[in-house]
Amino acid sequence: MRVKRYVVDSMPDALQKIRSDLGKDAVILNTKEIRTGGFLGMFGKKKIEVIAAIDAATSKPSPAPQRVAPQPAPQPKIVSQIQQAKNEIHQSDFPEVPDVLMAPTIKREPVAVSAIPDKIMNPVQHQAYSQSSVQSSVQVSSRATVKDDHLMDELKQMKDMMKKLTQVSDEGKLPEALQKLEQRLYDQEVNPTLVRQIMDEVMADFELADEPVTEESAHQLVRSKLGQIFQTDQSKHIASQTRVVHFVGPTGVGKTTTIAKLAAEQVLKYHRKVGFITSDTYRIAAIEQLKTYATILNVPLEVVFSPQDLTKAFQNLAECDIIFMDTAGRNFRNEMYVSELNSLLKTQGNSETILVLSLTTKYRDLRAITNNFSKFKLDKVLFTKMDETDSYGAILNVVHEFSLKLSYVTNGQSVPDDIAEMNEWQIIDLLLEEPRT
Repeated sequence: MRVKRYVVDSMPDALQKIRSDLGKDAVILNTKEIRTGGFLGMFGKKKIEVIAAIDAATSKPSPAPQRVAPQPAPQPKIVSQIQQAKNEIHQSDFPEVPDVLMAPTIKREPVAVSAIPDKIMNPVQHQAYSQSSVQSSVQVSSRATVKDDHLMDELKQMKDMMKKLTQVSDEGKLPEALQKLEQRLYDQEVNPTLVRQIMDEVMADFELADEPVTEESAHQLVRSKLGQIFQTDQSKHIASQTRVVHFVGPTGVGKTTTIAKLAAEQVLKYHRKVGFITSDTYRIAAIEQLKTYATILNVPLEVVFSPQDLTKAFQNLAECDIIFMDTAGRNFRNEMYVSELNSLLKTQGNSETILVLSLTTKYRDLRAITNNFSKFKLDKVLFTKMDETDSYGAILNVVHEFSLKLSYVTNGQSVPDDIAEMNEWQIIDLLLEEPRT
């Protein structure tokens, strides 16, 4: 093994000398920057120290110059020879060269001279080439490490998130008894937001009392919550001091028939003298229908075509104890038609305005109807056609959203029988009863 040390100005100079002295099979063992000369270690000239070696068996000159093919990667035998060469370097009699402000030495694997490009590089390029190689290796390793750490963090976050979701799902899951009641309310088309509010309040009450949730206790508590929404302590019938009752609502809900039923109740049950006023001059035979009921009940009827006719109508009915006023059913989506009622609802004395709604109307329309007619200071709501549906959630929704008082409910066309005061507990039982099979 031949080992030689070179102190040169640039790496290309070292490569030329190594190839000239040792041949293209030589191996560079180590390189480092040193400073020579100067005064007291200062102002020294920067040099490059290169240690190169070649196996003695391959160092014999060949009879004719030939291009030597690149050698395969060093085998274990070569590695041991390189280590031996390094030991010989420390034992050699090379002159000592003072190193001032020596750059940090970076360990590199032995590089074959034949693997170094023939392109000549100046010292600045050589230094940049060496630094970029080291930096590239460090950056690749750093990026791989960062990527692995980032991936592990994401996996950990996903695991924590799934754990939290599982815990929330378990915590938010209702007991089986409440799940059944919740589903029944959904089936009855109760507003989902209201259902969740009721269930949250019920669960809070159970947790506060620290009691187990049974079917009986759950049913009783949900029933009580629904009763609070309906405000069961309020009077539903027409007050005795009421002088005029206005009936408003959309077309086809049965206002005229309902008026006849309530008038019969006032005449037969409370023995009050009743009078009729109708402004429904738009619908064919509407006046004739109410006139027929007036004749049967023996009550006077006044027809008004404009707000100016109201004063005369009230004067003609001055002897009546209570007056029922039938307004025209108009398209509730047309605000102009609905606003016409304002001038017809201005009366002297105590009055009530009752909104008449049909339970066969889907709640989306009921909500729009109530919202439009609520401009007239609605006092109560009356539901019709209860016998034509098996869904009663709309009653709860309207009362809760618009804070209206319940009054009457009709369940047929028979006059005067098919009408009664709304029994909210009956409605609650219908909402919570087992589905029919």
